[in-house]
Amino acid sequence: MALLFVSDAILKEQKRVEMSECSHNCGSCSASCSSREKPESLQVEPHEMSAIKNVVAVVSGKGGVGKSLITSLLACATQRSGYNTAILDADITGPSIPKAFGLTERLQANEFGISPATTRTGISAVSINLLTPDPSSPVIWRGPVIASAVTQFWKDVIWSDVDFMYVDMPPGTGDVPLTVFQSLPIKGIVVVATPQDLVSLIVEKAIKMAEMMNVPVLALVENMSYYQCEQCGARHEVFGKSHIENVAKKYGIDTVVKMPIDPSVASKCDAGQVEDIQSPEIDNLFKSLRTKLEEKANA
Repeated sequence: MALLFVSDAILKEQKRVEMSECSHNCGSCSASCSSREKPESLQVEPHEMSAIKNVVAVVSGKGGVGKSLITSLLACATQRSGYNTAILDADITGPSIPKAFGLTERLQANEFGISPATTRTGISAVSINLLTPDPSSPVIWRGPVIASAVTQFWKDVIWSDVDFMYVDMPPGTGDVPLTVFQSLPIKGIVVVATPQDLVSLIVEKAIKMAEMMNVPVLALVENMSYYQCEQCGARHEVFGKSHIENVAKKYGIDTVVKMPIDPSVASKCDAGQVEDIQSPEIDNLFKSLRTKLEEKANA
């Protein structure tokens, strides 16, 4: 009985998200109903001293797939291309961005708002680890409080002029992803996965959530896709055969990036030197994202 109750609740919530309320409250509203009302926008305005052009969320269906790494590398590639870049670390309970960039100074606030941290190459960043007295202290908050913190990062931080902002999302499809999709003007998402069969199933959940929220999937990134031997050049699929192209074809996603396993990348991130990493795969990914967002803006 409990499972039936939960299933019924999920179906009702999905119907509520997919359809606006009918003013007649007849319970049988269709897309052609003249009384169907336009859903009220839940988007939150950024700080009045901020001008943010493009917001891209980096998501994953589960943890441990390297989502924060892809976020960091994308931000670095964007900054190197001459764009003002920012990272909003929305992974409140598992923030990784400060460590990757070697950021340790606490964020400062004044009467106007909160100033973001600045990395060595000029990327603006905000993370909960830059606000807590001890970065190793766990954040033990309930979902609504965590979601509220993410919204505050958006509206209370003086981001100034930003060409591309990347939102490092927590894994899954819970409170924070829902808040970000509803509150921020997300132009699209990048989905990060690894090669295992189980991950492919979880990736589809993230893609379907984005579709329900009318957010386009700009690219799929398969991290730890293979290891290339330095001596013979052969590729080894350490975590199993890739299925990412099948997922991309199923959902009409034309940009797929496969990231190799590279121990030097982990070493540089641990040392706070992610900005020193050169990744042709991520450079090409950014070019694709930029082209898609420009085409969308000009459509």
